[in-house]
Amino acid sequence: MLSIQIKEATLTDIPVIQSLAEKTWRPTYGSILTEAQTLYMLQWMYSDESLYKQFMTNTFLLLEAEGIPVGFVAFERKNDSILKIHKIYLLPEMQGKGLGKVLLNEVAQRASKWHYELVELNVNRTNTAVKFYQHYGFSIVDEVDIEIGNDFWMNDYVMQLSVSPHDKEVKTEPSI
Repeated sequence: MLSIQIKEATLTDIPVIQSLAEKTWRPTYGSILTEAQTLYMLQWMYSDESLYKQFMTNTFLLLEAEGIPVGFVAFERKNDSILKIHKIYLLPEMQGKGLGKVLLNEVAQRASKWHYELVELNVNRTNTAVKFYQHYGFSIVDEVDIEIGNDFWMNDYVMQLSVSPHDKEVKTEPSI
């Protein structure tokens, strides 16, 4: 059994977040995005300047296994009822070990504790993660096409998970 810990990231963790993003993006999006779009989006979302701005409004949590950072999640208040996940990534070799559930449960617990009704995220419509999120109780509520610059688009589903103040975990169990 892995020894895992979740810690709130600080600005000094930006290089760790950047390293995790670099290691997860191509395995995650290599068959979905062109290399040009991948490079553009990595710079757009993970440059020092971009991450400094994101830290102003987002909470970043690092997931460590055996003391080594293996994933992260970033989320913020969208409105009075929705906590929005903007990023959730695990190193490819750490996927399938229940760690995605750990990150989702942490966000769902916080959302419940802070009296939000929903946890929301966007996911590329062709990403296999759609099934992962559905397995944990997320539902597709919208389809969006977002222009992000340089003639690149994000073609996403908007997915939501209902939470209540007394939920302790995402209700469905993973099949590990």
